[in-house]
Amino acid sequence: MKRFGSLQWILLAAGIIAILGLTGMNVYSLYALHENTLESSRENKKLQIAEFTDKIRYRFFKKFIGLGSVDINRLQEQYETTGQFTPQASNLLKKAVKDSIYSDIYFIPSGSDACQQQKPIQRYGSNNKFQLTSNYSTVVCDGMGIARTQIKSLLSDYQYNNKVLFDSHRSITIVLIDPSEQEVFGYITMPFNQDFLRNSYLPEILAQKFGAEEHAGMNVWLRDWTNNEIIASSNPETTYDREQIQFVQNFPDFFDYWKVEVSFTDESTVAASNASLIKNLIVLGAAMLLLLGSLVFMFRSAQKERALAERQADFLANVTHELKTPLSVMQAAGENLADGRVQDQQRLKNYGSHIFSEAVRLRKMIDKLLDVAKANAGESLVEPQPTDIGNVVKSYLKKHQKFFRDKDVTLDIDIDKNLPAVNIDRNSLETILSNLIDNAIKYSTDEKYLGIHVFKQNDHIKISVEDHGVGIAKKNLSNIFTKFFRVEDSLTAKTKGHGLGLSIVKNLVELNSGSIDVKSNQGDGSTFIITFPILSASDQNAPSNSLSPESGTKSENKELEEHVS
Repeated sequence: MKRFGSLQWILLAAGIIAILGLTGMNVYSLYALHENTLESSRENKKLQIAEFTDKIRYRFFKKFIGLGSVDINRLQEQYETTGQFTPQASNLLKKAVKDSIYSDIYFIPSGSDACQQQKPIQRYGSNNKFQLTSNYSTVVCDGMGIARTQIKSLLSDYQYNNKVLFDSHRSITIVLIDPSEQEVFGYITMPFNQDFLRNSYLPEILAQKFGAEEHAGMNVWLRDWTNNEIIASSNPETTYDREQIQFVQNFPDFFDYWKVEVSFTDESTVAASNASLIKNLIVLGAAMLLLLGSLVFMFRSAQKERALAERQADFLANVTHELKTPLSVMQAAGENLADGRVQDQQRLKNYGSHIFSEAVRLRKMIDKLLDVAKANAGESLVEPQPTDIGNVVKSYLKKHQKFFRDKDVTLDIDIDKNLPAVNIDRNSLETILSNLIDNAIKYSTDEKYLGIHVFKQNDHIKISVEDHGVGIAKKNLSNIFTKFFRVEDSLTAKTKGHGLGLSIVKNLVELNSGSIDVKSNQGDGSTFIITFPILSASDQNAPSNSLSPESGTKSENKELEEHVS
């Protein structure tokens, strides 16, 4: 049995460790998921920034989609003959010239040195034709010069008829190439409209793409890092702080000195993720507590079942022994009487007394066992009726006066007079008194004191049974009304009992709508206090044989003590 108990403790510890381990793993997983959610959200925002830069890049040359299908040889022949492009190429220039992103459109043939000599170059005008002009900025020649330099390293392996090159944020140049001859026909250069770019297009597209920070979850700035200048912002009300920048995106192939800088706020994502995390933690915590509670409950139930099984085994051995003892005495006495060997009257009387006392003892044990069996079966053991408790107590004491004299009991009786009636079963009350008084005497050593007090308190009648016996340790007080429980000490080991008396008392008290309490200190005796509710005035007026006219004056109580003593 001890080995089994140790196994239970080991399994309990293993179960608790397993639950705590699984809970810890789940908490770690929830926090990891929380962090991954935030990181995933930021990765998505980074992709949005990359898409944004590609969208801006596409904006600058989308007007020239279709240029790849233009016949460069024919275009070159048309330009050399008329000074103008073919209708197909000219239509593309018509679209571009209407775009506010470009300030002008210029064309320089590959062999021209107009920029070096500051000569007039071709400008595509509002009449949709090229015309020579000397009014052009250095941005045009700078863009063309960059394009010439870059195309030289690409030309030998290039297979397309055009190449788009940027001069950072200043201009775009389209190099027209004859791939069959690997020669450059000319350069179309378009300076950007800086006022429109900085003050209109970029701020609008930033606000349109990302909006307010609470919706986008980030603040976005377009910054010229060479001049430490903010070109545009998704939220102009938010002040730029370089320490808060968490991500920087470069533009592909253009805007070399401009960067998109991002500060993540993640307010909506963080709030949603935190709410989900807290909800999951609450559910997980509740589940863990439920599992732990269930595990502890099952363990405690198993412990109680094991303790009950042990007490039942002890009870069975004890009661078997106690049943055999009176039966053996009665059998031996009966055998002697039956044989006719006992002729002396005194001895006959003694044999008869032994048989009688052992029969009474045997009947009491059987009655207790029957009471417990009925209680377990849920059968009612009581027939309550209006009763004067004081009269019942005095009647019980008078009936057992010889028992008290034989046990040399010192009585201290105090029963109030004119007590209101209570609705109880008289037989139950006598059984309660019998068990409590029997215990009080049985667990007293030299001084067999018994104090019985019946009094009214508020709307209740209380019965106090006090002794000066060995008392009960505080650790055992909560178990004394449990079936088969007996306090383990030297006196109880020598005292006969089954651990059923107080269990029967508590059951009968509760069946009569009462309550029982105990006050005890080890070595100082015990006091059991039983409380029953008083009947209402209308119920007390009902006739009952239990309500006798006896009074409970102090003189009568004293007389009872003396009579019993």
